Amino acid sequence: MAMTTTTPTRLILLLGAALGSCACAAQTASPAPFDSRAVAKLDEPWAMTFLPDGRLLVTEKKGKLKLVTQDGKIGDVSGAPAVDYGGQGGFGDVVLHPKFADNGWIYLSYAEAGDGDKRGAAVARAKLSLDDKGGGALSDLTVIWRQDPKIDGRGHYGHRIAFASDGHLFISSGERQHFDPAQDMKSNLGKIVRLNDDGSLPKDNPFAAQGGVAAQVWSLGHRNPLGLAFDGAGKLWNVEMGPKGGDELNLVVRGDNYGYPIVSNGDHYDGKDIPDHSTRPEFHAPAVSWTPVISPSSFIIYTGKPFADWNGDGFIGGLSSKSLVRIEFSGNSAKEAARYDMGERIREVEQGPDGNLWLLEDQMNGSGGRLLVLTPKAVAAK
Repeated sequence: MAMTTTTPTRLILLLGAALGSCACAAQTASPAPFDSRAVAKLDEPWAMTFLPDGRLLVTEKKGKLKLVTQDGKIGDVSGAPAVDYGGQGGFGDVVLHPKFADNGWIYLSYAEAGDGDKRGAAVARAKLSLDDKGGGALSDLTVIWRQDPKIDGRGHYGHRIAFASDGHLFISSGERQHFDPAQDMKSNLGKIVRLNDDGSLPKDNPFAAQGGVAAQVWSLGHRNPLGLAFDGAGKLWNVEMGPKGGDELNLVVRGDNYGYPIVSNGDHYDGKDIPDHSTRPEFHAPAVSWTPVISPSSFIIYTGKPFADWNGDGFIGGLSSKSLVRIEFSGNSAKEAARYDMGERIREVEQGPDGNLWLLEDQMNGSGGRLLVLTPKAVAAK
């Protein structure tokens, strides 16, 4: 079990974070200041990213990569990796290399089968080429990271991807519903990891001297982190699902331990108590926690013009809450500012190149998940 050491100054900061964190109860939905339009329907869509020409790459959980235009035309991209589909597993995130226009690299996460009944998340990169028929192909696909070890079950993969402004690659890794790996430095489960863009290890990672998978780790003690985003000051934030209660928004600090499963603002599903963060100030407390939960699926920090008043705010896709949750930040603090009822589970939120907000619905009943675009609500003429 690994925990970070705590200096007196660090203890004061942690106590302040614990006292200042917001434990949010269920909120009444705010009137939506946007119009929503359905663009396309996909089969269990999980993630999306925009290409420089404005088209979207969309992953479908069963293993398909789609190329979608903003007017709803859908094409196929061949060469995607084989995925282990089932439970929470399948095709995951898709992001572009920061210099995609020059090098053509995209990054994909997915659940990967292992020996016997073992499985784990993986991240691969590949070259994307587009054709003149509305589709494309991947080539030079190379796995650059894997969850270690592969274990049984099909839950809590995490596997969200984000690039820092300096080019380092961050990956969220869930604890796979096995609890203790989040504190085990011989495992990269329940961690946020930091790599170079080719999967190699940065020499300045906080646990580099320990070697092995510990050298990948940026922070530990996470449960199921499903959103990563950098703010305008370069600070990394993540959202993660708590157990029964205690969903979290965290400021991710180099080398810090976020306490799971030793502490949580929720409890185990079997009713067993988990001590709250306030009882153990050596662990980094969440900036915001939610009981009842919102079931966060994804996270961005907005930087566009159409919703100018929201510049710098965060947006969380909500699954069980069927909502889009808006977050306001103040330095290292945060609070829920509004919750917009979307009527369906929201799997992904992204900002489009024009600054509009784009959402993927999460398919639950076989009807297909829609791709939606949110634009500022039209003002009625007087």
